[in-house]
Amino acid sequence: MPPRHSQRPAAERGTHHTDLDARLTAELAAVVAGARRRSLRDGDRQIDTAHLLHTLLESDAEVRAVFDGPQVARLLGYLVQRSIGYGLRWQSSVEDSGALPVLSEPEGWSPTAASAMDAAHGRARRRGDALARGLDLLAAIVADPESRAVEVLEHAGVDVRALPVRIETAAAVEEYAGRCAGTGDAAR
Repeated sequence: MPPRHSQRPAAERGTHHTDLDARLTAELAAVVAGARRRSLRDGDRQIDTAHLLHTLLESDAEVRAVFDGPQVARLLGYLVQRSIGYGLRWQSSVEDSGALPVLSEPEGWSPTAASAMDAAHGRARRRGDALARGLDLLAAIVADPESRAVEVLEHAGVDVRALPVRIETAAAVEEYAGRCAGTGDAAR
């Protein structure tokens, strides 16, 4: 199957987006930093959704809980393979599925990853939170069926169509636990 992503020169990548990290929880900002390091280490031109997925799976327990235990192991194994060679066909291309509108494309981000970050922030705002969390980003990533992360998920045998319901269930559990902790009900 041919790559789903267009190729264009680095000069066309876009402008720097300075407030991106300011819209994230500390945990999600750490995920972004990890994805940035992974992108540089792998020799990729930009942070893409697969970098974000890889770091989310490694560092966010709520994201891992969305997947079955064996799926997490398969996904991480697949992502490691990608980082040591599978991703070579992606290094000369820019992830841009065209499925989501690009509002801004920060320097060093693929258009699809930048759109996912914007969508994660929008999801947090609709929920009434100022900052996006890991589940917000996962929901935004899987919303684009043409993203590299979805390609990775499918190759690892994850039913991507079932993920939105699992993400919403995990988010509802997280929200309920947060409310209980705030009122002292969790101790009862």
